[in-house]
Amino acid sequence: MAVLATGIPLVAALVDAGGSEAAAAGTPPRFVREAGAIDHTYTGEFEFFVGGGVAVLDCDDDGLSDLFFAGGSEPAALYRNESSRGGALRFGEVDAPETDLTEVTGAYPLDIDSDGHVDLVVLRHGPDVVLRGLGECRFEVANDRFGIDGGDDWTTAFSATWEGSNTMPTLAFGSYLVPRDDALVSNTCGDSRLVRPQGTEYAAPVPLRPGYCTLSMLFSDWNRSGQRDLRLTNDRHYYADGGEQMWRIASGEPPEEYTAEDGWQPLRVWGMGIASHDLTGDGYPEVFLTSQGDNKLQTLDGDGTEPRYRDIALRRGVTAQRPFTGGDVLPSTAWHPEFADVNNDGFVDLFVSKGNVEAQTDHASNDPNNLLIGQTDGTFVEGAEAAGIIDDDRSRGAALVDLNHDGMLDLVVVNRRENVALWRNVGAGDAERPEPMGRWLAIRLVQPVPNVDAVGAWLEVQAGERTIVREITIGGGHAGGQHGWIHVGLGSADEAQVRVAWPDGETGPWTTVAADRFVTFERGAAAPVVGVPPIDPDD
Repeated sequence: MAVLATGIPLVAALVDAGGSEAAAAGTPPRFVREAGAIDHTYTGEFEFFVGGGVAVLDCDDDGLSDLFFAGGSEPAALYRNESSRGGALRFGEVDAPETDLTEVTGAYPLDIDSDGHVDLVVLRHGPDVVLRGLGECRFEVANDRFGIDGGDDWTTAFSATWEGSNTMPTLAFGSYLVPRDDALVSNTCGDSRLVRPQGTEYAAPVPLRPGYCTLSMLFSDWNRSGQRDLRLTNDRHYYADGGEQMWRIASGEPPEEYTAEDGWQPLRVWGMGIASHDLTGDGYPEVFLTSQGDNKLQTLDGDGTEPRYRDIALRRGVTAQRPFTGGDVLPSTAWHPEFADVNNDGFVDLFVSKGNVEAQTDHASNDPNNLLIGQTDGTFVEGAEAAGIIDDDRSRGAALVDLNHDGMLDLVVVNRRENVALWRNVGAGDAERPEPMGRWLAIRLVQPVPNVDAVGAWLEVQAGERTIVREITIGGGHAGGQHGWIHVGLGSADEAQVRVAWPDGETGPWTTVAADRFVTFERGAAAPVVGVPPIDPDD
């Protein structure tokens, strides 16, 4: 098992931080809503009650993050980022038949063929579509090129990883209910699928059976063994004898489901989304699961030899089981979870999108999104109201991403039957005069083909006495994911030490990097490259 050289454990470091940095930690930033920047709605009937994701990608290689939105019964939409650095958020829609697909529930970006152009795996109620990036925000349908059968499932989840020496990633597709011709509920969960490369094409899908209506999935090296297993969160509304699942994915072997004999503990939730982050400083990622009324935060219970978890959501303050404002006392419905440092204080925060499925009378109808701000003692405190992001929309997929390269994470939220909400982070300032809160780094990892984006790597950033650890993954969330810059808050530190444990286990040296920079770490290079491609000399 890989050893993480982190020095002081995270919780101890938080308590010992002291001084002005600790006093400033835990304060929410302010967000302003950018009206009119994007005109897009996720809509449709029963088949699109779930889903509604957003994919974050740089489709024109200018360093800025572009956005691809699921549309449900309406066409999906690709928006090119036209924002100026530090300015208002501006986007232009890219009209093309390849991306304007209907029946789309979500999408995930990754570079399948390692050609330097990001591709899109588009999930649909019907055949899934793989779009190969061509640059300049152009795509081509590439199912035949890669030998990927899009099937005819109701697909609602996706994850990917690289196994062994394969030149292309292993893909996992999560299925919800088995579709019927009359488009009504069949009450039968479909089997999810594992799709492995065989040379330069993909082999036939391997069913992950039994299926329990999967809504999110994530490949993760959960115990730092070097093997990335597949976790699934499932909607208990449609199964009677199942639960949450984890599949052992060993290179060259069939997938095998973990059972109680392996240490896996039975758990049933209305599983909507997965987010992971090392919150305890032990080098292993905690796992947050969104649900209806009772979200879970799981931490490994033991030495990592077994997938045995215990729940710490109540202790950390992230159950978020009811609306925190607005007067509705019914249970919440949570969808997309995401860990990120929205105030750059060096302590990770947690965003959770919320919204009634449609018109469920036993769950809250006024259910605002959560922005849980990380505190110095390792707990979280609600900050959405102070941040100014309260609305009554039924939210689904979301993303925290720096859209205008000012070092502050903005917020994109996909809403059901309402326009996308785009929130610009202005820190401690306002719309006219944004004011940063804390220092930061934006990091990219690059290595030789295959797997040029180093999926499966571990990024370690030391800022003062704290070490922030990030696993580079594709998947999780609710129906959407991100590709590009990895944002890390540094608090008041003027510089940080950065180290990369590459996917094959080789670990690079600690490198000193000045704060408030975009930095690319290329494997084997003598020094990282500072700036946004094409390199900006002002960085």
